[in-house]
Amino acid sequence: MTRPALSALRAELADLTIYDDAPSLRMHSRDFFWFSPVLKPDLEGKQAELVILPKTKDEVRRIASACARHRVPLTVRGGGTGNYGQAVPLEGGVVLNLTRFNRVVSTTLGAGRFEAGANMLDIDKALAPLGQELRMHPSTRAQATLGGFIAGGAAGAGSCTWGQIDNPGAVIAVEVMTVEPEPRLIELRGKDILKVMHAYGVNGIITEVEVPLAPAHAWAERIATFDTLRQAAAFGQAFTECDGIAKKLISIHDPRIAPYLRRLAPWLGESKAFAILMVSEPQGDELDRLIAEMGGTVTFSRGAAEARAAAFGEHREKGAPGPLYEYTWNHTTLHALKVDPDITYLQLRFPPVRNLELLAWAETHFHEDVLFHIEFQRRQGKVYHSSLPLVRFTTAARLHEIMAQAEEAGIQASNPHSWVLNNAGWKKVDAPQPEFKRIADPQGLMNPGKLLNWQADAAQAAE
Repeated sequence: MTRPALSALRAELADLTIYDDAPSLRMHSRDFFWFSPVLKPDLEGKQAELVILPKTKDEVRRIASACARHRVPLTVRGGGTGNYGQAVPLEGGVVLNLTRFNRVVSTTLGAGRFEAGANMLDIDKALAPLGQELRMHPSTRAQATLGGFIAGGAAGAGSCTWGQIDNPGAVIAVEVMTVEPEPRLIELRGKDILKVMHAYGVNGIITEVEVPLAPAHAWAERIATFDTLRQAAAFGQAFTECDGIAKKLISIHDPRIAPYLRRLAPWLGESKAFAILMVSEPQGDELDRLIAEMGGTVTFSRGAAEARAAAFGEHREKGAPGPLYEYTWNHTTLHALKVDPDITYLQLRFPPVRNLELLAWAETHFHEDVLFHIEFQRRQGKVYHSSLPLVRFTTAARLHEIMAQAEEAGIQASNPHSWVLNNAGWKKVDAPQPEFKRIADPQGLMNPGKLLNWQADAAQAAE
């Protein structure tokens, strides 16, 4: 890319919202890559030369066309809540921030279609009068966009019932715009959706997403304490298997994590494992009985109205915590880093049937430097859990050693300390993403450096 090319692009798009001041370039060129002490030194300082915020599909089309014609690299982002440097432009160029491209396109009973930049909390606010809600959302619900969730997310609150976004039926359709002189719109459905799912925006601009909706529940919240992590995990397994109780979150934590969640300190006790839970309010008593039967104690109970107020940013009781899902999944890492900057994390998935057995092994084997919190999921009829455990960081070699030993034991590991899509471990999807990049981004302008050897891979796939 040459300086004249960038100047020509800017002149052509001068009527759009464009930023090139240093604070804006830095802010819009970052995500949460600094969770990783491995990524941080390599990605710090990488940034775009222009940030453009379109409001309409026609504006997105103009930007895609201009980048293709002037050969300017293009990095697409939403709320920037990913953790692997997906939103960091390695080769400068344009950051396309879609957070203002955020309309509700349509809703029917059981499905909704949204522009890619629609904020996930705002979507649920819009759906509330219709008695519907998104099936799942990440812990970063207040910042995350639906398109970003498709491009870089996996699961979250709701996964204990609905699984992950790559499960069949979790996404109905994705509309993608190509980056060519004359951009095209391609509608992906069925398995074709996997071509752009968890692809970091390397192979097309996601413009619209259609997802199934669930009947809205009045979600109440609980914190329960247990004597040990294994006892708490056994409860989490039993609760997930209770198909008759509507649930949205089952997050189980090692006792040693409690000091990192300071806002929850009054309800976590001393040296106690704990569970953070969301349950349909009419069934809260049934959950409380199950907790007691399995040796736990309810220490915090918040009704649905208060929980909703906390989530929607409305008035909440003084001293009360924010929404409890903001202490789970990778939000746990965020809270820990505020206390100890030497903390980092890994991504592990414990297979069904053996998941509790393998957790017991891992808790013992990695006790010195790994603090487990686990999120239960139901996937294709089976209960299992995944984990974003806190790790006391020493070296990158130790992180790889932990992942290798976990894999050898039968636990699946995905490396969150790489920005390369090819290194995504179990999070790689079974789809021809390199081949689709050749179709949607033939000049290789989109998020360059995140998908390696795509030209060769695509050529081989076509043979």
